[in-house]
Amino acid sequence: MRIGIFFGGPSREREISFAGGKTAFEYLDKSLFEPVPVFVDSFGRFILLQKELMYSSEIREFYPAPGIQKDGFKTYIESFPELAAASVSAEIGKLISPAEFKEHFDFAFLAMHGPDCEDGAIQGLLEWYKIPYSGPGLMGSAVGIDKILQNEMIALVNGQEKKSWTLKYSQWVPKDYPLLFQVLKKHLGLPLVIKAPHQGSSIGVAIVKEDSLEEFVSAVNQCFFQIELDAETWKELDEAEKLAWGQKIANLDEGIGFPVILDGKTIYHPTTLISELEIYFSEGNDHALLSSSNAEDQVLVEEFVNGQEFSCGCIQFDDGSPLALPPSEVIKMVQVFDFNTKYKPGASRKRTPVDTTLEKNQEIQQMIAATFQQLGINACVRIDGFLTENGTILLHDPNTIPGMSPTSFIFKQMAEIGLNVTQALTYLVRQSLRERIRTGKHTWALRALLAKLDERINAGVAAQKPVEHIVFDATDEAYVEARRRYGLLNAGGKVKPVPVLKASDGLFYQLPNPLMFKEYISDVEELLHAERDPLLVETSQKAAALTRFYAGEVSYDITQTVDPVI
Repeated sequence: MRIGIFFGGPSREREISFAGGKTAFEYLDKSLFEPVPVFVDSFGRFILLQKELMYSSEIREFYPAPGIQKDGFKTYIESFPELAAASVSAEIGKLISPAEFKEHFDFAFLAMHGPDCEDGAIQGLLEWYKIPYSGPGLMGSAVGIDKILQNEMIALVNGQEKKSWTLKYSQWVPKDYPLLFQVLKKHLGLPLVIKAPHQGSSIGVAIVKEDSLEEFVSAVNQCFFQIELDAETWKELDEAEKLAWGQKIANLDEGIGFPVILDGKTIYHPTTLISELEIYFSEGNDHALLSSSNAEDQVLVEEFVNGQEFSCGCIQFDDGSPLALPPSEVIKMVQVFDFNTKYKPGASRKRTPVDTTLEKNQEIQQMIAATFQQLGINACVRIDGFLTENGTILLHDPNTIPGMSPTSFIFKQMAEIGLNVTQALTYLVRQSLRERIRTGKHTWALRALLAKLDERINAGVAAQKPVEHIVFDATDEAYVEARRRYGLLNAGGKVKPVPVLKASDGLFYQLPNPLMFKEYISDVEELLHAERDPLLVETSQKAAALTRFYAGEVSYDITQTVDPVI
């Protein structure tokens, strides 16, 4: 089956999308699927990407094409609006229209995030052209991108009470900032959590910890994707500082991104923005408001919740019933669990399951499964939440296209039921195809595609593959490399990789699948002689039929290997 891997798009999370696209490209089962990379640019155009470009470090490395960038800035293609109708060089790839999709792939694997990518827009386009796609359908996607609607719907499911306030842009008037801050402090208390309601789960998140009007104004502006700049501050910057400031605006993980609006003008490039600001302030203006052309029209303000933060995936059995995976606790090394915390190394640790009782972990799973069903989500979701000090569970931010680096939450949790990354991706393709059939569109063609895929999956699981051992030392560097080899060999589909750790005690241990998805080798060694958590045992037992279908019989036991020569 030809799998079109869609990544990029107009979202502020497009680089995370690229990372997810790389995972699918590298780790899809090559005995079942042919990966076809489809880069979606900021103008919404679809490009069959040259495969070697999938190994680039970031999108801006290959698009816009080298040589187009100017004045030393690194920007995305939207900084060059004149290229919206331009052709794409053969070195990058080939432009295709949706009407041509069927010529190039049979299924769309969606690794895109944010508006137009997770909200039902691309899903609707694919349904119109009768291309089955991964992840939830239209309704689940639409709910999954709207944080305000989510809060209301989750409360209907589980009765949770979480204080919040929706602040409209029309209410965000400078003279009213102090009054708004006072009202919100009285209604919600401090700290305040500010969120952009239509972004992915991490972009546009700020926490106001102190009783500071300045901090409050900055946080709200961040989530409206706008910047207030005064003339005095601007004039104090030297030329190098202004250039660095312009680059920061263009960086989507820390800036508001281009195009920006200044005094009614649309500005596409840092060079132009700096020039326009010089003119603007030279004309005697004391204050400038810069806004993203894709600014939010309202922000969500929530009470701060003290407690253990967790993230829990939910998948489905073939009949559509939900299976909540073991929840993972987020142990934060920083204050705000935002974009950088989630996707940059060292900002957080993950522990599966949550450090609480078996009964409370089970309660989290039950609540996740109920929310999954009642919000109309299918195939796969990751839902975040808090376990408060008094034992209350509060859920938020259903993520219908979870981040998909090889060590993301969803893969760590699927590893605990016995599925490696390749098998988890096969599950996502197969179950999504099953869910598209339930919509009653293109039914018999999709049933035939599913039957053919099932036949290939069954044959692959039954095949006797030669064993290839991956022997590695007890260092983080060796562990990372062993994980990479383990993933690529699984994706190749020709051998059965068996990881073997030479532990600090000098003995060799054959590791089960879950131990290849920890963060550090110290985590692995800690679990070598530990009894498996009862929640992990219970969830694995519930998932046994699903795991057997995708992976065959799975052992969770750690085998001590006495022969060092394998």
